[in-house]
Amino acid sequence: MSEHSVAIVTLGCTRNEVDSEELAGRLDAEGFQLVDDPAEAETVLVNTCGFIEQAKKDSVDSLLAAADLKDDGTTKAVVAVGCMAERYGKELADSLPEADAVLGFDHYTDIGERLRGILGGTTHVPHAPRDRRKLLPVAPVERQDAAGAVPGHNTVVPSAPDLPAGLAPVSGPRTVRRRLDGGPTAPLKLASGCDRVCSFCAIPMFRGSFLSRRPADILAEARWLAEQGSRELFLVSENSTSYGKDLGDIRLLESLLPDLAAVDGIEWVRVSYLQPAEMRPSLVEAMTSTPGVVPYFDLSFQHASAPVLRRMRRFGSTEPFLELIESIRQQVPTAGIRSNVIVGFPGETDDDVAELDDFLSRARLDVVGVFGYSDEDGTEAVKLDGKLDDDEIAQRVEHISALVDDLVTQRAEDRIGEQVEVMVESVTDGRIEGRAAHQGPDVDGTTELLGPDGIDEARWSAVPAVGDVVPAVVAASAGADLTARQLR
Repeated sequence: MSEHSVAIVTLGCTRNEVDSEELAGRLDAEGFQLVDDPAEAETVLVNTCGFIEQAKKDSVDSLLAAADLKDDGTTKAVVAVGCMAERYGKELADSLPEADAVLGFDHYTDIGERLRGILGGTTHVPHAPRDRRKLLPVAPVERQDAAGAVPGHNTVVPSAPDLPAGLAPVSGPRTVRRRLDGGPTAPLKLASGCDRVCSFCAIPMFRGSFLSRRPADILAEARWLAEQGSRELFLVSENSTSYGKDLGDIRLLESLLPDLAAVDGIEWVRVSYLQPAEMRPSLVEAMTSTPGVVPYFDLSFQHASAPVLRRMRRFGSTEPFLELIESIRQQVPTAGIRSNVIVGFPGETDDDVAELDDFLSRARLDVVGVFGYSDEDGTEAVKLDGKLDDDEIAQRVEHISALVDDLVTQRAEDRIGEQVEVMVESVTDGRIEGRAAHQGPDVDGTTELLGPDGIDEARWSAVPAVGDVVPAVVAASAGADLTARQLR
């Protein structure tokens, strides 16, 4: 029996999932017993999200729920980590005494020692938040040598005999990461931080300047993930289109993708978090023509009106965005394209909303996330004039959301009769469910898989297994979700 047990609760994006699995790997290596149920853990580690107001509320609610478990006696400590903990530090600790400690990113490398100290009664002094962009040189090419411990970047280390044999390969570099999700898809971090200066976004302040991981480390972790049973690599970062600029090659992603797709056991490689202003023909070509790389484009448009985008400190407008989409579909007409938009930004007019409406109607995107603007501490947008009241923002969110629902439904209906490949994610109670290549994990809809004659799982001659990629034809749709029939 391990000396201490710990449960990790992860909120927010897939980048946080990678960080949680690094923490899990470090704790496992230091003798902690990892448990799934927080109610059975001596320590509950809550990996918080600090992106928008609702995410912060969800993080606080999770911390309070974990603190309630201490009443039963098993749980002794509740510890906050992650983006909200890094962003607010002492302020969060002072406002949430139910949490026994608030740890920043710099504490990840000695997480086991920190937790043992907290359990032993040592008072943890929370950090004072700082702008992490100032921790690295301004010049990207000077950052690699100056970077210290960065969450999700330090999972590949030289072979070390004191690490548990089950944690990583028995020879060569070891991966200090432990999978917390048994599904066939694994997030793999390309980079951290962001150099963009979007006026609404606080992420660079607490995630820091853009820093790429070295290709050798990414490939080593990809091989390890394949050995753990992963079949799809989901490449994540704050800005994947910038990958390699601090390594001296802005086109490094184009050469990395074929190497990742060639890893034994990997069926799909999927890239996320693409900036439209940084997309280049060579990257579109690599993502649409490399075998094993799914033609999936997660493009961060945010809006379509040029005046709004300039106030957001972003580039682009309706016509250049449509030209980018057309360039993708010229190469792969069935490519998946998704995005997020913000409505109600300061100064947004009715004409701006009409421009966004027109763009979305013409773009025919597979999925669109719609967010209402809200002030974020420390961002330029907080000080902008032209603020809209909450009711007006809510009305605009409702309008664009209704439009998106109709457009996404129509786009899925247009796929009926289309041949797709489906990666199986679950086989339960006669139902086989997965995702087609154009559907990203968690947020882009799912595909129910039927047998060649529409029969259910119980009558399949050979039932597909989780992780299998099955050729099929789309037979029906409901919103973004599809039903597809296996090809004979």
